[in-house]
Amino acid sequence: MRILSGKKATEQVRKMAVRGSRYAEAEWVARKIIADVRRRGDRAVRKYAERWDGLKKGEPLRVAEEEIETAWKSAGAELRGALRTAAANIRRFCEMQKPRDWRRTRGGITLGQIVRPLNSAGCYVPSGRYPLVSTLLMTVIPAQVAGVKEIRIVSPKPQAEVLAAAAMLGVSEVYRVGGAQAVAALAYGTESIPRVDKIVGPGNVYVTAAKKEIAFDCSIDLVAGPTEGLIVSDTGTPEFIAADLVAQAEHDPEAMAVFITTRRDLASAVARAVNELSKDNALARESMRRNGVILISASRSQSFAWANAIAAEHLTVDGDDLAMVRDAGSVFVGDYSPQAAGDYASGPNHVLPTGGAARFRGGLSVVDFVKVISVQKLSRAGLRRIGPAVELLATKEGLRGHAESIRVRCGQGGREPSNKRRTRAAHA
Repeated sequence: MRILSGKKATEQVRKMAVRGSRYAEAEWVARKIIADVRRRGDRAVRKYAERWDGLKKGEPLRVAEEEIETAWKSAGAELRGALRTAAANIRRFCEMQKPRDWRRTRGGITLGQIVRPLNSAGCYVPSGRYPLVSTLLMTVIPAQVAGVKEIRIVSPKPQAEVLAAAAMLGVSEVYRVGGAQAVAALAYGTESIPRVDKIVGPGNVYVTAAKKEIAFDCSIDLVAGPTEGLIVSDTGTPEFIAADLVAQAEHDPEAMAVFITTRRDLASAVARAVNELSKDNALARESMRRNGVILISASRSQSFAWANAIAAEHLTVDGDDLAMVRDAGSVFVGDYSPQAAGDYASGPNHVLPTGGAARFRGGLSVVDFVKVISVQKLSRAGLRRIGPAVELLATKEGLRGHAESIRVRCGQGGREPSNKRRTRAAHA
């Protein structure tokens, strides 16, 4: 890994802080696929799924429920145990995250909120060399805890382990489709795949570009790019720090792995450990060559100024430094909190903001699957208390109807409307 200090380190931070997300090359392809799916529905989805997703001619887009159940029954005891452990921890964390209904009354005005789940959600589970069962758990469980009734999973060539996880969670809608075509189908609906209210989950550059394209028609979680691992430490164990950097680097050749410290001796020790731990990991070595860097700061405060400017997806800090963190997707504290624990089973979500988006949002959570709806109830006394202010502001804005809606209730000493007085007189 490169080791930079002084002006070179500052310049490197500046570049990383404005890295953003780059999907322009994929956007025109995604746009074309989305338009085709909107126009031709299942026929378009099948065309792309047969071309890229390994769907066989005549094979149904939806995985049969029997196949899903068989995958769970065929799963080994160790896999079942690992899935249950991870799911239990994720579910427990989600329950603690969930926002609650509340009401407060003061001066004749009752204010509050009600929390209602989305009706439906689509969970994108990537498929590649290995089954990404953790992504299924991380996207489905928050939706379930939120109370979403209709959950649909899309995954190109869903492997048995993914189907087993779906079975364990009781999800029966799984579709053999991925890429921009899956995003389009979920966003707009086809003959076989009903539309959803929100699409969540990471994917390749075309999936991300498609999510960006449909974001005004269907809610999305975030626009996620290559993995990012950042560690800020002056007291950590070199081998532990290096292991986390290599772990995140092995995700993708474009992954970002950064270590910030004030200690040059620790920087050198971590660089040596990275070289040793990545010697048999070609993907991690390539990522480190492209985007791995160690930055030596002048002070602890500068370390965190840099870390917050970078706003990384994963951030590890020493035990006393949590208060210094302002911008990060997920934070790991101390030597025994490996970032990989958060990727699988500690409980918090691993679908996290990248490209500097941690400046304005956190990771996927239960909150992504609910609507927080404000509620207000005013008594006559409560309305008369704020009525003059509302009436004056409405008049200043030229909204006479707004002002009259207050006057009709509060005017003339707060007398009741004439129709209500006539109703009472008739009963008398």
